[in-house]
Amino acid sequence: MHSSTFSLRPLGSRLVSAGVLLAALAAVPASLSHAQSTALPTLGDGSGMSIAAERRLGDSIARDIYRDPDYLDDPVLVDYLQSLWQPLLGAARTRGDVPPELSERLAWQLVISRDKRVNAFALPGGYLGVHLGLVAVTESSQELASVLAHELSHVSQRHIARMLSRQEQQAPWLLGAMILGVLAARANADVANAAIAGSQAVSMQSQLNFSRDMEREADRVGFGVLTTAGFEGRGFVTMFDKLQQAARLNDDGSFPYLRSHPLTSERMADMRSRLPLADAPPVTGPRVGAAPLLAAAPPPAVHALMAARARVLAENATERQRAWLRVGQAAQASPADLYAAALSAHRLGQAPQALALAQRLRDGAPAATQGVVDRLQMEILLAPKAQGLNDGLLASLRDRALTGSTRADLLLGAQAALSTPAAPHAMARLQQWLVVNPKDAQAWLTLSRLQAAQGQRLRSVRSEAEARAAQFDFAGAADRFKAAQSLPAAERSADAMELAIVDVRRREVEEQFRESAREN
Repeated sequence: MHSSTFSLRPLGSRLVSAGVLLAALAAVPASLSHAQSTALPTLGDGSGMSIAAERRLGDSIARDIYRDPDYLDDPVLVDYLQSLWQPLLGAARTRGDVPPELSERLAWQLVISRDKRVNAFALPGGYLGVHLGLVAVTESSQELASVLAHELSHVSQRHIARMLSRQEQQAPWLLGAMILGVLAARANADVANAAIAGSQAVSMQSQLNFSRDMEREADRVGFGVLTTAGFEGRGFVTMFDKLQQAARLNDDGSFPYLRSHPLTSERMADMRSRLPLADAPPVTGPRVGAAPLLAAAPPPAVHALMAARARVLAENATERQRAWLRVGQAAQASPADLYAAALSAHRLGQAPQALALAQRLRDGAPAATQGVVDRLQMEILLAPKAQGLNDGLLASLRDRALTGSTRADLLLGAQAALSTPAAPHAMARLQQWLVVNPKDAQAWLTLSRLQAAQGQRLRSVRSEAEARAAQFDFAGAADRFKAAQSLPAAERSADAMELAIVDVRRREVEEQFRESAREN
């Protein structure tokens, strides 16, 4: 999908930023968004929109996504998606689908929505989104990776830039009709359909052909990226089969991905015809001079637990959580059932029950899932209602996590280290992480909590500011930097170097705020 908004809720009196409006325009079905187009532009041609302009637009949209209640930064799921995404991105670079300029200047960042509908989307500037519903329905990492590879290819072939450039060429009345339809969609889909209907008569066939060309191109390039990264090509085919079955049996809006990526017999046949090629020996190394490809598919047992996690996190109804809890309590419960039950009990505030189910999972789960279970147990023990439940286990898991290599290990371990002798070590680990990942807002906030607990107030406030800047809230960041500069003199003078950094960073984010205001 070229783009999607995270949620459909009334706008009220809230002003719509340019970024949100253009993101919404991109969400208009492709058959309504390409008037006057008759042929696919040259591969990778941005059709007039510069890479810098696309990135600025993407950052503007991302700023609003980070403020959406449906935005989810779940370290466990983020790590899992990254284990699929990074090999795909590496393969695209190796193949030349992502040339150095695109690689360096676009964000190439994944975002997760809590939405339980089956969907994924690509946004301008290299941002790609995944709904929890998509993770929940996939049965293998190959299926999920095939969707990510397809969306990555929409970005690498600059389909979004082409689409937006085409929109600029449309008649003002057509563009106006689409804007009205998109704004209506956020409150009422039926009203939206009526508002957009008047624009459907304009070059429908040529618009649809353009969309099909882009979908075929994303399939072809995405298949190559998927198999070069070491994933099985049949993931594309089984995912297509799953979507086709959903299209036949379900039209209640649960699969919006089908509306933006309409399946055709031609697309499905093309993917099936490529499978014999995928049966050849896998690529063992990249071209000369390219970085080595990362390891491919996580074990199936890990995917099953991550799909279970996505199902539970996407559901707020306590009735569903209780149902999963009952299923997990059965003697023959599968590892995925136990994971869903333990996480559901945790969300229901039943910490002892959650920990007991997690221990059952640990006792019977494959060795490949032990790290996943460790993180689940830490998550349960960190809940306020679990205080004192098993401090020895929490300390052991904390120390193991702080020597781990994943983001989830680091963030959970740091939370467990709060107000303990392990806090200085956790702060050092977070600071090392942030040198390499300065846009990690959750890591900055976790570091801020640790610094505050250690009496480092100036550093704590600065870390809060950096968290806001990482999500493009430059006004909020500037306010926090000002707050740091307004601390009592004794606190400011105790760390002259940090105060100098605060001064420089305040001026930088104020300039970024002025620039973003001019662009909007």
